[in-house]
Amino acid sequence: MGRKAAGCGLGVILAVVLVISFVGWALSFLGGQAPIRQMRPVPVDMPPARGAAVPAIDVHAPGRTADKLTFWADPLAAEIGVSSAAIRAYANAELIAQDAWPTCNLSWNTLAGLGYVETRHGTYSGTLFNSRQIDENGYVLPPILGPALDGSPGFAEIRDTDGGRLDTDTEYDRAVGPMQFIPTSWERFGLDANGDWVADPNQIDDAALSAANLLCQGRDLSVPEQWQEAILSYNRSNQYVINVRNAAASYALGQPAS
Repeated sequence: MGRKAAGCGLGVILAVVLVISFVGWALSFLGGQAPIRQMRPVPVDMPPARGAAVPAIDVHAPGRTADKLTFWADPLAAEIGVSSAAIRAYANAELIAQDAWPTCNLSWNTLAGLGYVETRHGTYSGTLFNSRQIDENGYVLPPILGPALDGSPGFAEIRDTDGGRLDTDTEYDRAVGPMQFIPTSWERFGLDANGDWVADPNQIDDAALSAANLLCQGRDLSVPEQWQEAILSYNRSNQYVINVRNAAASYALGQPAS
């Protein structure tokens, strides 16, 4: 036992020495600077600045047009800490909005601000180690269902409106998908964006375009008051507006939201 214990102690010491040596070696390549990214201060302007310009694509082409933005979205995804699938969806929605509602002036990073606050871009699961994923076809797996809107503290009471078709709940409605639409809102604003002719709140392209549809209803989002009104139409909370603005402004700076 004594020799085994001594061996373990030596192993720990050697491991510590190796770690210290590695850190010293790494720092020698960084001019003595720790490899910690310095985030820029987030502006409080409203609306937030526009994010990186989206390259033009043919949004009327058949199929999933968001995929045409992969070359642009992949490096940006690594920079701002958002999946490429989500960025492509938001950018695709911006381009469709430019075509469909040219006076709306919607930016992809405003949609990304909403997506961050609502579900962390479709990855939120409520636990640290079991985050959701967006699959290769843009579907959030497993699907996101919000709490039952049963009138409990902090929640409105909305009795079932869709027979559980979207939210699987036949007693109360629930918010569905990465952009968290309740069934009645989806019925009004839901649109197809991935070219399969089905508007699905669990598909990130569809959800992003449908959020754009909601925000752009008779609004010019380059006007501060109308941008704020649009975000409030999503959630009647001033703190919600601030949270969305901060996330969108961070993405405009090319850095993760926090």
